[in-house]
Order: sequence, then C-alpha cells, then structure tokens
Amino acid sequence: MSLNNKGILLESGTNELEIVEFGVANNKFGINVIKVKEIINPVPITVVPHAHPSVEGIISIRGEVLPVVNMATVLGFPVSSNPKQDKFIVCEFNQTKIVFHVHTVSQIHRISWKQIDKPSEMYSGLESQIIGVIKMNEEMVLLLDYEKIVVDINPQSGISVDQLKKLGPRERSNKSIIIAEDSALLRKLLEETLEQAGYGRLTFFENGQDALDYLEDLVNTGRNIENEVQLIITDIEMPKMDGHHLTKRIKDQAELSKLPVIIFSSLITDDLRHKGEMVGATAQVSKPEIVELVKLIDKYVL
Repeated sequence: MSLNNKGILLESGTNELEIVEFGVANNKFGINVIKVKEIINPVPITVVPHAHPSVEGIISIRGEVLPVVNMATVLGFPVSSNPKQDKFIVCEFNQTKIVFHVHTVSQIHRISWKQIDKPSEMYSGLESQIIGVIKMNEEMVLLLDYEKIVVDINPQSGISVDQLKKLGPRERSNKSIIIAEDSALLRKLLEETLEQAGYGRLTFFENGQDALDYLEDLVNTGRNIENEVQLIITDIEMPKMDGHHLTKRIKDQAELSKLPVIIFSSLITDDLRHKGEMVGATAQVSKPEIVELVKLIDKYVL
C-alpha cells in the first residue's frame, strides 16, 4: 500500500490532517499520513549486533537499508503473537527513513487538529510518548511523539548545543521570539540551543491556538506588535491548531502579517515545502537542522 500522494493533496492551512490508524497489542495509535511512505507486509530482518533494544534489525527496500523499530518494545507492550500477520509502516521524517513494526493497520481518518486533545499529566507510563488523544467512536486513538522515539533510539539524530559551535562566538540579543511547539522535549532543546545562540527572550506555547491567542491579545490591547515580537517559530504537527493554519492566520491579519514566521518541522521535505509556501511562511527548516534555524533567525531579526 503506497501512500506517496496521501495527505499531500489536502489543501494547506485548513487545520486538518489524515492519520493512519494502527494497532499494537489491544491499543490504537495514529500517525500523520504525511510521515508514511508505504505500508508493507513483514519481510525478513537482519539482526544487527549491539543494536538498541527497540531495534529488531535492518531490512532492504528497493536498495535502501532501513532500521526496523518494534513498536511493542518501544511502548512496553507484549510482542505480537502472530508476526506473519503484522505490518511494517515505512516512514520518512526528520530527514530520516525508518520502519515501524506494528501489529495491525486498519484505516485512514481525516480529522481536524481541534479534535486532538493534549494528554493529561496524569497519564501513567506513556505520558512522555503521547502528544495527542483523539476520541473516535467511543474509542481513543493515541498520537505518539515519533520524533522522540527516534531520538531516544539514536540521540545523535536530535538537536544538540554542540552543533552551534560551527557558528563561532555569539552576541547576546534582546529580540523577542515566540515559539509554538507541542513536544516538551523539543521545547527544552530549543530553549537550551537558542539561549546558547544568544537568544534569551523566548516565549513558548504548546500549540498554534495558544500562540495565536497571545498575539491577538497584544493587538487587541493596542500594543505595537512589532515592538513586542520580532519573530515566530512554529512546528507543524500540534493539537488544537497546526503550524500551517497558524501561519495562515498570522499572514491573513494586517496587524500581524509583517511578522516573520519560520516553520521548523520534521515534515519539511521537497514534496511538502509548497504547503508552507502556500500559507505564506517566511522560511522553512527541517528538524533537527538547528544551525540553519539560527542562521535564519539572524537573517530576519538582527
């Protein structure tokens, strides 16, 4: 089942997404169709010595060698009782290709980001992996933090302060930057790295709706928006309001439209860059390219 054209056909900035629903043990999960290249039946896996416990090994697909991650192991669930009936979800994000080994794949749903709730802090065990909960037909489908899963397995694939050394000594800046990012891990990493890059006036929001409410409050109280905020950085995938819709709403409002908006997301690929262009993004950078992000911040605020 190839999904190369799925999701990409959605009009940009509608605050909607399509998710592939899959099962692990008796639990239901969702992954954004945009991350999914294809879904295949299991193929023989070559075991790699000293691999991470969640990595079953590697497979070859059309000449590419890709790691296979067992999602049951990642989530602490029982492994499949019938592996031949399982599915492999071939994904691409964060400039990385990876295969998720799941137990079932059921269907594709088209939903609004407004339907996705942020999980309560009370969730036991999985809270660091869950970034959203979708209530669907009296069942709950969980959206996982796939970027975090990959970084946990391969820390070098994430954002690190060390990457900034190539930029040399940095001056301090008092420019104010708004950041919309739903992942607690990413918020922490961005705070550390941008602080190291000289940007200390950072205001974080967990989703696009909260960021937009803040910006509109500034306008409604008569503040000069360009004195209060110099730049906005937004992820794409966020509960309540995604980054494309946030960008569109900012660019559609006269008082906000001059603000530079940089989309910083694992979904920035050659195939998908046009979606950000359609909503008026000033620039787009793929995670985890933190050096490129800092160079763009320098360009638009200094």
